[in-house]
Amino acid sequence: MKKSFESTDLSEKLARHHRDAACTFWGWNEVWLDPDFRRRNIEEYLPRIMRPILAVQGTDDEYGTMAQVQAIKRQSSGSVEIVALAECRHSPQRDQTYAVLAAIAGFVKRIGGNKSEAGGV
Repeated sequence: MKKSFESTDLSEKLARHHRDAACTFWGWNEVWLDPDFRRRNIEEYLPRIMRPILAVQGTDDEYGTMAQVQAIKRQSSGSVEIVALAECRHSPQRDQTYAVLAAIAGFVKRIGGNKSEAGGV
């Protein structure tokens, strides 16, 4: 990706989605190439999450996996609802806008009546 960013129009493509494409790319790239990155894992914090979670994942996501959202469901203390979208990549809100909006609306409706589960919101 680093080579592509430096030698193709990737910067221009990213600029459509990011205010400062170079800053966004280099921040992401440096993290991924950091030797300590492989050891980073936030799973130890998941049991502390007691609020409802809506996890939306594209089944064709080139950066994330269903295993990640399954780990969230398995290890979080609150309820977790998973929406797996077929024919959807890394940006479900763009790839399947209406499906994501419907999932969010349904989720909010379901948790909205349970103030204790929703955190009093």
